[in-house]
Amino acid sequence: MDPRKLVSQPYAHPDVLVETDWVAEHLSDPKVRIAEVDYDPSANYALGHIPDAVLFDWRKDINDPVRRDILSREQLTELFRRSGVGPDTTLVLYGDFNNWFAAFAYWVFEYYGVARLKLMNGGRKKWIDEDRPLPTQVPSPQPSRYTAGTSNEKLRVYFDEVRQRLGQVKAGTLGLVDVRGPKEFSGEVTAPPEYPNEHAQRGGHIPGATNIPWAQAVSENGTFKSREELEALYRGKGITGEHPVITYCRIGERSSHTWFVLHHLLGYSDVRNYDGSWTEWGNQVRTPIEKP
Repeated sequence: MDPRKLVSQPYAHPDVLVETDWVAEHLSDPKVRIAEVDYDPSANYALGHIPDAVLFDWRKDINDPVRRDILSREQLTELFRRSGVGPDTTLVLYGDFNNWFAAFAYWVFEYYGVARLKLMNGGRKKWIDEDRPLPTQVPSPQPSRYTAGTSNEKLRVYFDEVRQRLGQVKAGTLGLVDVRGPKEFSGEVTAPPEYPNEHAQRGGHIPGATNIPWAQAVSENGTFKSREELEALYRGKGITGEHPVITYCRIGERSSHTWFVLHHLLGYSDVRNYDGSWTEWGNQVRTPIEKP
């Protein structure tokens, strides 16, 4: 056997990931800020977190409290300033649910031009599995001087454009990836089991979408699979990177995880996240869906 076949190829952009060992070695680095991103901080961050990690509450900090939208440029500026994230800070994100919400925060922050971003491979689960310290003390970082950049719309797509491009999906010139579980995709259930009360009025999927559940991209310990495994997974379903790709899920957090895989780990050049996702599509009047 050719020994080169035994060596895994690096990800397209390996610098976007750090391992738990790297984080442990940089806990006292003043140029590094670690942030835990949780759906429910009371069940996670409050019980213990990486030493000196600040909390980004998915509901309160990454989303606008009134509009159905991500936080604004001004809100991001305020969040980073109070969290001690400056223009020269390397921000390492990790979280619960195998980095669902950390990946969402990563996508939002990159959308606003944040440059020094990294995701901790394996998330909260791996840190705990390795029996690393989990203090409960909440840090009080020195406020920073930070101003968020303008938005990069090449990373995001909205309802009207998705609907207008359904013909491209049918023609095979646009990949549309539904990263929800098979029962959500089929319409058997309208919300994942973790959120039974947060569902759309209709079950099913956007016409022409390909179902590749987000979890197929990670190993049992929550870390990302190898580049070869990821390429086989997506190429096997026709998502090759030769055409633009749109990812979606229920509210945009799981699809951010797949966006991260396709855009950063596999290096696909044109990948956009539809964060309106099924809660928007499935509730819109006279909007086409597919069900078996």
